[in-house]
Amino acid sequence: MSKKTKIVLIIIIVLFIAGMALFPVIKNSISSTNDSDTLSPDVSTSARSGGKKPALNVNAMVLTYESLNDVFKIKGWLIPDEEVSLSFETSGKITDIYFKEGTSVKKGTLLAKVNDKPLQAELKKLEAQIPLATDRVFRQKSLLEKDAVSQEAYEQVNTELEKLNADIELVKARIAQTELRAPFDGVIGLRQVSEGTYASPTTVISRLTKISPLKMEFSVNEKQAAFIKAGVPLTFTVDNDNNVYKATVYAVESSLDLSTFTLLARAIYPNTNGKLKPGYSASIEVRLDEIKNTIVIPSISSVAELGRDIAYIYRNGKAHQVELSKGMRTASSLQVLEGLNVGDTLLVTGVMQLRNGMPVTIDKFIKNNQ
Repeated sequence: MSKKTKIVLIIIIVLFIAGMALFPVIKNSISSTNDSDTLSPDVSTSARSGGKKPALNVNAMVLTYESLNDVFKIKGWLIPDEEVSLSFETSGKITDIYFKEGTSVKKGTLLAKVNDKPLQAELKKLEAQIPLATDRVFRQKSLLEKDAVSQEAYEQVNTELEKLNADIELVKARIAQTELRAPFDGVIGLRQVSEGTYASPTTVISRLTKISPLKMEFSVNEKQAAFIKAGVPLTFTVDNDNNVYKATVYAVESSLDLSTFTLLARAIYPNTNGKLKPGYSASIEVRLDEIKNTIVIPSISSVAELGRDIAYIYRNGKAHQVELSKGMRTASSLQVLEGLNVGDTLLVTGVMQLRNGMPVTIDKFIKNNQ
């Protein structure tokens, strides 16, 4: 073995011995570094902050006295108070149309007419016979008083006069059938015929709709049916209209629909200005009960825990648990009888994460929307 080879071998042996001696120190250093890196952010943060838990961000509301309304909401639709398809009672050629489409008309207004010239001629003929027939009755009555004619002769001419008057009334009635008049106050629709059209009783001339007042029809389920009766007030809105309208139930169907188990009812709305039109859909609210000057909280701010109803209030930067005694409940709100007071700051969000004494930060204050 050469001298150079011996030197290289000695250097390798020295390095190996040094490495074995330093191995435990290097291993401990690496292990400490890894343990520090694998600590969770929460633990590290907690350690750096002296063991304090981070505050939970929540929304809150300051409690005041409010009114709680127990209501249910349903859909309905507006229908006319009265509506009819206008047509003549007799057949004939239309000679005149007097109405303007889309305008209001009064009851009894003449809207259209069919040819009545033959009937007018017949009426004139009959009326011309009245003076002679009347004179005959007068003469026969005078003669009867003098016993110059029999009672039978007098009754015969008197019957002829009555028959003549009846014939005149019949012709006048037939003439009235040639006239189309409005059966009630309303708005006339679009015209379906023109002058010169031969009309029959099945020919629709137009439609007449009474829109003041308006009726509103709706259905309620079995549970709601007990609260719907004549005289019950309700409010409603229609699409693209911010106004809230008031109506009153005036009639309820005698029984539930067996196919849907719903009860049909109708309410009346004055619609004095004619603003609303039949056919609108309506979002209806029926108020069942109202409690004034009470503490009302959102339902989501209360949770059930071990047979208790609890909520959390804000005090000195922390959440404090309180036990509630509940009253009336609606779909979104809850009446609190005991456990909360006016002026308390109720924590509304993050309720499931809250614990008694947990630090909290209020992001914003909200109002209770019942």
